[in-house]
Amino acid sequence: QVELVESGGGLVQPGGSLRLSCAASGSFYNIDTTGWYRQAAGNQREVVARFTRVGETDYSTDYAESVKGRFTISRDSANNTLWLQMNNLKPEDTAVYYCNIHEGQLGNGPYAYGPYDYWGQGTQVTVSS
Repeated sequence: QVELVESGGGLVQPGGSLRLSCAASGSFYNIDTTGWYRQAAGNQREVVARFTRVGETDYSTDYAESVKGRFTISRDSANNTLWLQMNNLKPEDTAVYYCNIHEGQLGNGPYAYGPYDYWGQGTQVTVSS
């Protein structure tokens, strides 16, 4: 059974920093993307930063324009851990942050595996003075 658990959220003043962590447990067979999303009150969930598999073993990294230069995503694949270092936080970064793992489909027909989307429970980040 897959479980994603986020931690590290909280209240921080503008200009401050936070580091979010995501610990994933369970078995994965075909991870396509691993990343962080956020959802502010009244808004749709949006991608913040994400690793996308390119080929067999390589991954590209993408960031939302609004966080480029301020946020850094990193991971420890061996231990299924994901982090998001957030610096120079702004009030508009206030949201619930979610960890996500997306597995692509393997095979076709009745014995196909996936696709699957796994989400954590979310961690609140509030940036306010």
